[in-house]
Amino acid sequence: MTVSSGADVSTLAALLDRPRYEVLPLPGTADQVGLHVPSALPVTVTASPRRGLEPTLVLTEELARGGYSAVPHLAARMLRDERQLAEILARLDDAGVRDAFIVAGDGEEPVGAFSDSVQLLAAIDRLRRSAAGRTPASLGVSGYPEGHPFVAPAELDRALLAKQSLSSYVVTQMSFDAGAVQRWIGHARELGVQLPVHVGVAGAVDRVKLLRIASRIGVGNSLRFLRKHRGGTKLLRVSGYRPDGLLGELLSNAAPQTPAVAGLHVYTLGDVAATEQWRRELLDRLADEDGYG
Repeated sequence: MTVSSGADVSTLAALLDRPRYEVLPLPGTADQVGLHVPSALPVTVTASPRRGLEPTLVLTEELARGGYSAVPHLAARMLRDERQLAEILARLDDAGVRDAFIVAGDGEEPVGAFSDSVQLLAAIDRLRRSAAGRTPASLGVSGYPEGHPFVAPAELDRALLAKQSLSSYVVTQMSFDAGAVQRWIGHARELGVQLPVHVGVAGAVDRVKLLRIASRIGVGNSLRFLRKHRGGTKLLRVSGYRPDGLLGELLSNAAPQTPAVAGLHVYTLGDVAATEQWRRELLDRLADEDGYG
């Protein structure tokens, strides 16, 4: 990988020093994280409407016991009511969890009182203000540089503004188009959103798995961009995807007025070991390229 300037190399190296890894609540994930991921890296745990919240909570607790800063996804559509929410937050507090990622969830119909992340954030805020409520110190929310397959852009803007006072940071949906991410950050700032932005990128993952998931979550346009872009075919080679080019472009092509990203959020998609190996190898290459470290 070649980055255009020393400042870009040092900035990228700093981001790669402490990314957030997103993992799936599957059997064996805790072992994979323990074997391959340094405990200094935050690890977020997704939630699936098919499996329910319990696997997410169990893995979060196990990672927290292992010394990780574990961050569960709490999906609004998967929660019955404020009472269940309070019980879950108390359970996470007992486990030493201080951060949670708030999403609407993929379920077609909510199981209870919450249909979107704004409602869930408001409920957490009510618990925070009450004497009995125990809530995380930090709350993350989603941003969508390429839009959402089921939500209009204007509604996404309204929701992001509504979430700003109730949250701590934004994580962008996985994207392969650096320009789309940069434009989205600029648009969010124009709206008045000042939350730190963690840019979501796919890790070193299997090509077939990546294509399947990207199409499902609504970033097909980004993949088509990648295929047409110079070097895109190489990045989608049979051996798997690597985000090197995207990261270099994200930094080297950023306009001077575009705010720097606060961090990286790496979607491992189950390929934890390969993603961590990629991160370490890229850090080594950056050190050789610019004398970093």
